[in-house]
Amino acid sequence: MTTCSLVTGASRGIGAAIAHELAAAGHRVAVHAGRDRDAAERVRAALPGTGHLVVTGDLTDPDTCARLVAEAIDGLGGLDVLVNNAGVFTAHPIAATGYRDWQQAWRDTVELNLLAPANLAWLTVDHLLHRAAGPAGGRLISVGSRGAYRGEPATPGYGASKAGLHAMTQSLAVALAPHGILAAAVAPGFVDTEMARSVLDGPDGAAVRAQSPFGRVATPAEIARAVAWLATDAPVWISGTVLDANGASYLR
Repeated sequence: MTTCSLVTGASRGIGAAIAHELAAAGHRVAVHAGRDRDAAERVRAALPGTGHLVVTGDLTDPDTCARLVAEAIDGLGGLDVLVNNAGVFTAHPIAATGYRDWQQAWRDTVELNLLAPANLAWLTVDHLLHRAAGPAGGRLISVGSRGAYRGEPATPGYGASKAGLHAMTQSLAVALAPHGILAAAVAPGFVDTEMARSVLDGPDGAAVRAQSPFGRVATPAEIARAVAWLATDAPVWISGTVLDANGASYLR
């Protein structure tokens, strides 16, 4: 039986790489984009295999989450794996951010990085528990961050939202184990993506690379392979794991 997966934020970067890894493993993939449908269609067209589709919409809207999960289920013929990858990383250092901007940055970050994954998890689990075939094999995988552990002074809302995502993942692992559903996360450090480009190309780029003893940051493919392992081959006994993938740049 073909495994069907929804990957959020998959029109570029880590999400696009995850979609490719899952498709290469034989999954049918729903490629999500917030707005850029053309970019998502390019990712879909380049995926190995057949039966993939694109879903679009603002994940901070709960009704939109419900619509795109329904579209993924209908278009793929079911849904077995959810990969919560979409996120936002916006600087808002407390000493240099006005009060209104501070509030807005926190709202925007928490809505996309934490509340949207929570809504998508509920929708996916609701499908898994009530489909005729039952929930066996269902997996919820989230892309967190080392920032949940080491602190993010310029983006505190990001660090807090990723810590919440890790905690949600572990809570769901306990709640869903009786149903045979795995929940796990990957916590990357810096990754060479468009979202990180301003930092990597800026005056702090060399210092960021030096954080890892490998002297570089991760490629999207490296993180994608870790996510794909959790979504495919990882034993169910690994449920609840938050897998560090930061090139030994932060150890805990």
